[in-house]
Amino acid sequence: MKQEQKSLLVWYSLNSRDLPWRRTKDPYKIWISEIMLQQTRAAAVIPYYENFLKRFPTVQKLARSKIESVLEMWSGLGYYSRARNIHKAAQGLHKNGFPKTYQELLSFVGFGPYTARAVASFAFGQSAAVLDGNVIRVLSRLRGVKVEWWTTGGRKELQDLADKMVESVDSAPINQAMMEVGATVCLPLSPNCLLCPLQANCVARKSGEQSSYPLKKVKKKNEIWHVKLFLQTNKGQIGFCKNTTVPFLRNELLWPLQGEKVKTKPKSYHFKHSVTHHEIYVEISTVRPSLRAKSSLVWVQTDKIKKISPFSFTTKAIKHAKTMGFFDTSITSNKLPKHFEASGRVSASKA
Repeated sequence: MKQEQKSLLVWYSLNSRDLPWRRTKDPYKIWISEIMLQQTRAAAVIPYYENFLKRFPTVQKLARSKIESVLEMWSGLGYYSRARNIHKAAQGLHKNGFPKTYQELLSFVGFGPYTARAVASFAFGQSAAVLDGNVIRVLSRLRGVKVEWWTTGGRKELQDLADKMVESVDSAPINQAMMEVGATVCLPLSPNCLLCPLQANCVARKSGEQSSYPLKKVKKKNEIWHVKLFLQTNKGQIGFCKNTTVPFLRNELLWPLQGEKVKTKPKSYHFKHSVTHHEIYVEISTVRPSLRAKSSLVWVQTDKIKKISPFSFTTKAIKHAKTMGFFDTSITSNKLPKHFEASGRVSASKA
């Protein structure tokens, strides 16, 4: 174990990437980076991270900001529940301060086992091993462990192995080294074993079965949805309402819509969009009388839409509607152009 720790530290000192969140011990900045890095590559995160911290340089600033501003700065990262969670957590952290242990951090919304351990280790030096996707892959191959890592039992087994890797040493550099090996060397499909500091003890490499580790989680089957958007305008404003109809972008502000899960994609639609395992075929339509009640809508100027609905789904809808003349300055009522309903569709056979 000590030799593995030494090999990791030497390798990391020579090969680690210079990433902005590795230059700080500020728990707030480390926390923001860890949330952003979930489901997103490090290189893609950097500009979002830097812009976010310019807008919200401290947890106090974030806590006092409106959620619309937070969502606007999160636009493009996806998984918007993460942004809502950090806004809620920031309010508690601003009031009570950052706890220094992962056990205490777990009490804040959005702090799961990985995030809590990462902040406690990197910011406060607590002896806590992290277990993300990269570390799971490295440990599974290194120790030859085939467990269902997405289950409670499987995760505990791997967490125990990770804990042993940080015994009697500073956990932060070992954690960083393990994640870096997974991100740059121990790759999912084509691991560069000859460059790995742990190759001498790797069970998977010795057996030539690297591709068998870790076990593959069965992916959720894609769902096909046919969604009809109903657009309303009123003196240059667009009507939005909270989505309680379809499971994707739940409770977010979108144009009024109807949706149903179908077995095959519709014969015609205006555009296609994907959210996680949802394959969405969108049709833009005129507004039904039942959706015209002004009390149920939030009216938004077109240049303010990004603040309340920063989703790529909305951006696509706007872009498509613009090509059809929907945002023509002459439109000031709830009626769409006469050509709108008949144009812009995509034939399923041509898609």
